[in-house]
Amino acid sequence: MNVDTALDIQKTAHVLKLLGDKTRLTMMKLLQSHDCCVCEFTALFAMSQPAISQHLRKMKDAGIVQETRRGQWIFYSMNPDSEYAALIEDLLQHLPDQHERFVELEAQGLRISCE
Repeated sequence: MNVDTALDIQKTAHVLKLLGDKTRLTMMKLLQSHDCCVCEFTALFAMSQPAISQHLRKMKDAGIVQETRRGQWIFYSMNPDSEYAALIEDLLQHLPDQHERFVELEAQGLRISCE
């Protein structure tokens, strides 16, 4: 993002409101280092597939996550082309790393490979 380009306050407030939800904020932190599919998020958060899909849809509609199809699976990642990418990256750098959550899933035999 160009320093001279200011973000729209209304849209930025919407993005920050989305990230004000603990689940979505944690999802973004996870997506900072890993592409994930819905099934991985359902295991990580112990939530239903529809609930996870709803969170992802809201973030996708805001343009802060993107999806990529790999065979029959859809993987989600942070959208580096979002006008909010730099703001989100700055925010996420202040949060604890979430890699341990993936390690715990693997140790429990719950890490799902959709590829």
